[in-house]
Amino acid sequence: MICALASSVCFGAASVLQAMGARATTPGTGGGVDIALMWRVLRQWRYLAGLCADGLGFVLQIVALRTLPIYVVGAALAASLAVTAVIASRVLHVRLSRVEWTAVGVVCAGLALLALASGKEGHEEGPGWLPWALLASAFGVLLLGVVGGRLPAKPRALVLGLGAGFGFGVVEVAVRLIDGIDFADPVWYALLVGGGAAFVLLTSALQRGSVTTATAGAVLGETVGPAIIGVAWLGDTTRAGLGWLAVTGFAIAVAGSLTLARFGEPPETEGSPAETGPTGAVGAAGPGAGGAGAGGAGAGGAPGPASGPGPGHDHGTGPDRRSQDGS
Repeated sequence: MICALASSVCFGAASVLQAMGARATTPGTGGGVDIALMWRVLRQWRYLAGLCADGLGFVLQIVALRTLPIYVVGAALAASLAVTAVIASRVLHVRLSRVEWTAVGVVCAGLALLALASGKEGHEEGPGWLPWALLASAFGVLLLGVVGGRLPAKPRALVLGLGAGFGFGVVEVAVRLIDGIDFADPVWYALLVGGGAAFVLLTSALQRGSVTTATAGAVLGETVGPAIIGVAWLGDTTRAGLGWLAVTGFAIAVAGSLTLARFGEPPETEGSPAETGPTGAVGAAGPGAGGAGAGGAGAGGAPGPASGPGPGHDHGTGPDRRSQDGS
């Protein structure tokens, strides 16, 4: 459990840095998912620092996935949104409303219930078709990115976010199925394709759409599906008689994370009006997705209550922001 929580902290901090790097990168001219965007963001030191934090989080996630049920690790990764909310309030001086502070507490309570109710990690290999289904799902994430990148802004953000979450979910399940180095095993290719596709979709979402919506989609994509697979086919269990408590804790943790999805909004670039408003606050990041993990293996959210990249989402620091906080 310690490794799962530590990976959540790493992903939460990484999302702040990655979103700032993505937001500071010149956007492409095309309407779809911009593959070349990955090369441009790698020139941003904040994005590189975020990748380093992601790498450490991924290692910790692997350790957690090999010792805990997938549903516990997935909920912990979704909690990276709570981590970034707290980082935003302390480091970037972003005000959290009472509802948001309550959501942080709710996430912690949900994780505590999961820790009490979770059983041992399952050791079943699952049906023979599962590795191939994972590989097909990984390529499906790529296809979803191609289709979703051409949609209008609002549905695009949701589709790209869900796609990134599905990709990170593929990684979570693949880590559990890997048994030694065997490149004839489709699970390895599912892990590589799913993880790579998830990063591309999440980076595009951070820059091109309403990342609040995308982050919520990523949280759902990387938690629900892998949790069901773990229980149904990989032998994940709860403690005797505490199945209801595990379900309750999982639902509470994910619901609290979704409440904090606005911390998936990246900040405006330097010198933007949102950064020079009355309070002088800047946005901070959110999950996986999810995230990317969104987490997930990654990545979960991205910075700030400052207005995000997508239309119709203004989380600035002016009078409207103060009224939201109730101050």
